[in-house]
Amino acid sequence: MEVQSNVLFDDTAIAFSYKSDNELKKANLIFTLVNNPTISALATRSVKLALDLHLPVKGLIRKTVFDHFCGGETVEQSEGTIQKLGEFHIGTILDYSVEGEKTEGGFDKTTDEILHTFEKAKNNPNVPFCVFKVTGLAHVALLEKVQRKELLSAEEQTAFRRVKDRVNKICLKAFDFNVPVLIDGEETWIQGVIDALTYEMMRRYNHERAVVFNTFQMYRTDMMDNLREAHREAAESNYYLGVKIVRGAYMEKERERSKKLGYADPIHPTKKATDEMFDNGLEFCLANRQRISLVSGSHNEFSNHYLARLMEQHGLDPNDTRVWFAQLLGMSDNISFNLVKAGYNVVKYVPYGPVQSVMPYLLRRAAENTSVAGQSSRELVLIRKELKRRKSR
Repeated sequence: MEVQSNVLFDDTAIAFSYKSDNELKKANLIFTLVNNPTISALATRSVKLALDLHLPVKGLIRKTVFDHFCGGETVEQSEGTIQKLGEFHIGTILDYSVEGEKTEGGFDKTTDEILHTFEKAKNNPNVPFCVFKVTGLAHVALLEKVQRKELLSAEEQTAFRRVKDRVNKICLKAFDFNVPVLIDGEETWIQGVIDALTYEMMRRYNHERAVVFNTFQMYRTDMMDNLREAHREAAESNYYLGVKIVRGAYMEKERERSKKLGYADPIHPTKKATDEMFDNGLEFCLANRQRISLVSGSHNEFSNHYLARLMEQHGLDPNDTRVWFAQLLGMSDNISFNLVKAGYNVVKYVPYGPVQSVMPYLLRRAAENTSVAGQSSRELVLIRKELKRRKSR
């Protein structure tokens, strides 16, 4: 498969141009710890225990992993990160990463916080998208019951109407403010109802442009069929399809549940199969760009090269507004900054929220970096290369 493009991902001077020497040394420490599975697991358990015992560790967390992977505790505190990325023409997606709300009041508070991100994004080229997870607005058990098409009680029907109202309030704000919104992907046992809600919003708000984006997790064996069907429905109903493609985030949970309940594993058996479906998804979106707008969420160098090459083959300018490259704050800067240097549209997911509330997100980042073959070691090699380059200046 031809993947060569004009973008090089090994220029560390560009990749880390926004980091001071001290910030780069801190990144070196963080990824050194993450790169060692034993130390990473021990540190993770220690942090969980310290927080459970209410020990004074928040300051240490804030000055290390939190500062590296998060924008701040509030939208306002994230302004420095937004401005810093914006100076290098990289956009910010403010991601309110508080998890575990279980009350109607908590869901309403999360909705209000997401709406607040639109206020920051309105007429702000540095914040080109907003994002939310439906599980931040609804009980998981309720979503499961709706997906199973079970009869809801009167109270549950009322609760689900509130969920739909919250989703609509956010998507209406996206439409009114002309700020596209990404609806994150979740587990297969609730993704069906999330898809249904998302496509309802697309039918309502995507007639002039892609405002609402659904997420396609390409590690699922059925996802190319789902993508084709979503495109067919958009064409028949005459609306634009917003697509965010990712590899996927719940592999272990999916496999454990399918094994426990005795149904077919919905995840590809190999990483190679997932990678191939991801790149096939990119091809499909570019081939159908008259109807589809794409956000490619990937830390895989091959896939980012491939998308850049596809754009060249289809005659698209690097800054065509229908195509965006996305990575997480604190990761794969060699991809993000070298892509934007070459003129492509790039955004970083910038999580924010109170330190303790964002810890589940941070612990997941540590676990994912340890489990993804070569991810943290690749980060380390590049960081140390840049430290060496700066030392020899």
